[in-house]
Amino acid sequence: MRLTRFSVGRDAAVRNPSRRLLATTACAFALLAGPGSLTVRAQDATATAATRTYDIPAQPLANALKAFGRQSGLQISLAAEAARGVTSVALSGRFTAEAGLEKMLSGTGISYRISGGVVVVGDQSSSAAGATAAPAADGSVTLDKIHVTGERAATAVNSVNIGAQQLEARNPSSIADVFRDEPGVSVGSSMPTSQKVYVNGVEETNLAVSIDGSRQNNRVFHHNATTLIDPSLLKAVDVDAGIAPADAGPGALAGSIAYETKDAGEMLSADGFGGMVSETYNSNSQTFTTGLGGWGMKDGFEFLGFLNYGKGDNYQAGNGDEVRGTETNLLSGIGKFAYEADSGDRFEISHERVRDDAERPYRANASIVKPVRPRTWEPGYRNYLLERENTVFTYTDTTPEGWWDPTIRLAYSHSSVKTPIFYDDMDASTDYTSYGGQGESGSVNGKFENKFALDNGNIVAGVDFYSDKIELDTEIDSEDATEKARNIGIYSQARLEPMDAMRLSFGGRVDKQWFEGTTGQQWDHAGVSGNGSIEYDLTSFLTAKAGASHVWAGIPMAESFIMNPKWNYGADGPEVTTANNVMAGLELHHDGYSAEASVFRSNIRDARVAKWAVALANQNYDVDTKGFELGVGYDWTDGFIKVKYAHIEAEIDGKPADSDTGNYLTTPVGDIITVSAGHTFADWGLTLGGDVEIAPSYEDGDTTYASYNVVNIYTEWKPESMPHMTFRAEVQNLFDETYASRATYGQEFTNVTPLYEQGRAFLVSMKATF
Repeated sequence: MRLTRFSVGRDAAVRNPSRRLLATTACAFALLAGPGSLTVRAQDATATAATRTYDIPAQPLANALKAFGRQSGLQISLAAEAARGVTSVALSGRFTAEAGLEKMLSGTGISYRISGGVVVVGDQSSSAAGATAAPAADGSVTLDKIHVTGERAATAVNSVNIGAQQLEARNPSSIADVFRDEPGVSVGSSMPTSQKVYVNGVEETNLAVSIDGSRQNNRVFHHNATTLIDPSLLKAVDVDAGIAPADAGPGALAGSIAYETKDAGEMLSADGFGGMVSETYNSNSQTFTTGLGGWGMKDGFEFLGFLNYGKGDNYQAGNGDEVRGTETNLLSGIGKFAYEADSGDRFEISHERVRDDAERPYRANASIVKPVRPRTWEPGYRNYLLERENTVFTYTDTTPEGWWDPTIRLAYSHSSVKTPIFYDDMDASTDYTSYGGQGESGSVNGKFENKFALDNGNIVAGVDFYSDKIELDTEIDSEDATEKARNIGIYSQARLEPMDAMRLSFGGRVDKQWFEGTTGQQWDHAGVSGNGSIEYDLTSFLTAKAGASHVWAGIPMAESFIMNPKWNYGADGPEVTTANNVMAGLELHHDGYSAEASVFRSNIRDARVAKWAVALANQNYDVDTKGFELGVGYDWTDGFIKVKYAHIEAEIDGKPADSDTGNYLTTPVGDIITVSAGHTFADWGLTLGGDVEIAPSYEDGDTTYASYNVVNIYTEWKPESMPHMTFRAEVQNLFDETYASRATYGQEFTNVTPLYEQGRAFLVSMKATF
């Protein structure tokens, strides 16, 4: 068994297929020439005007709309309870989206309209929050509002899309709960304050991560979370695994993660006001979490505010032992204000903040670490104060026409960790001597882009920038250090349908970066990135997909707490980091049944992970991850069941990865199986569900990782007599398993006691909306 090593300093779709094909080819050449060379004709038509072949038998409306979304290339969001008891009309032949919807909904009494590329089905006056299906005079059912957009489905061939409905069902208390049904996305650590996200085995700092479109630059301390976020504030999470589009932003070495927070438009569909109050109790740690929210819309103005506070004790692991340093003391909130003019011009500004302040293990991502060379001057625990904030201004046009569909965004993100730094004062008579230390990272970033509408898709072209800084500020001025990086990028991304059965996404970007080290030395570099993916419908229910990308990311900055003002960068400075990604797969969707299979591989070259020692400023590694995913499922009107399996292998410099060398790079994952199911008894307003995570034992090099099986169950009740109330009860870790999540640090080392997950916990919650 290998032992961990620490540094001596700080540880660390159109009518004529041939015409469409020619249009696609022309767009490709225009794209290669650059965004400024686009000379396409303005079109008001969107993907909804394209003629396609449909084959959708009569079936429950929810399943029919899912099939329609897949065959049209559009994305449909539908509350299952709204479609209960409604059967669609069979749709077979070639139709536009509008004609297809009209036929499929004929005889149901359900209305719809198409405006500005958005399909609205049902009564617009229904509130988006808490509205239900209402019977018409002939006994048919009118659905709530359904928004249909044609963008996300054509964006990526290997994506995870978690919407508001799924988030509500999971009721997440940490980012691990958000992804707990996704075996390809691993989250290490049991506490939000030290959780890191790994996509196909690659750590999130190697992805383009954004919150409400704002770039996140959060390399502060490897013992802490990279992106601390309160999931109760989220309305959607989109993950591009491996291959990200050019408009996802710079640095998308192994994909992207886009977090989107709640807004007033989801709560209200017309002028009015509302609010909510919620309370959750966790029996294991005796934690109470209180949420308050309010929102409103009036004459084009919108506002929204949420505040959450959680306070509790340390939890117990499955073996009954208290896990010290896991108490909850989390405060988070968000405020948004927007104005939308009659012309469709929309201006929005938002500010989101989260704060965690509590005692944690000395190295917050492990319960105990015993250095190979004992450090008697270090206590077992210390206080950590983590703060992250995100401010975003966005301008959009909600009534775009043809070529003019702009987005302008300006954002600022900031993250900090404040904790005492202990040292050996060579005085045996004194206990633990320390001085204050604070690491900070910040990013001013933004973009201007425009979406050009074509008769067979669209092209997005734009320019983006960032100005990032990471610094260490201590009470000893001689230790203070800062690295800076500035970047400007020009990009284009096309999303086209050259023929009925084919969807293409391809694009590229050119970036120029200026990097400044802790010594004041400066270097500049430029590079080109490109991506391409294809989906092809082999039959009406079977789709093949494949994609590849090359990414140039410039020089990654080091984390705050290992920075050294005396680093030796050499004359040429650090190497730039690049990556290559490939994937291929199949998807099957038929009458509610689904199946999928995919293989992937990512190769990151010269990934910089500097250490504190003077000579290690430019230390870098080559990272290789590969694997496959399988999944099957069945959806019915009132429920679902899904089984997914992922196998992920990770290497660093040709050797099996470990979680110490893998800091900011990758982590051993192996095999993960997830099972999730849920069913709503609509007549009772009762939902039952649960999920299982199975991690078989995994041998990787000299290490065998222990197996574990975790079961979570829940029930949720929305009583008919109290339509604005929601009651929920959960049991997490039902069988009291003692385990550490596979992506948690230190499991392969004999001198590390990892952070075990909490044992059995009963959670009860209540939410009232008004």
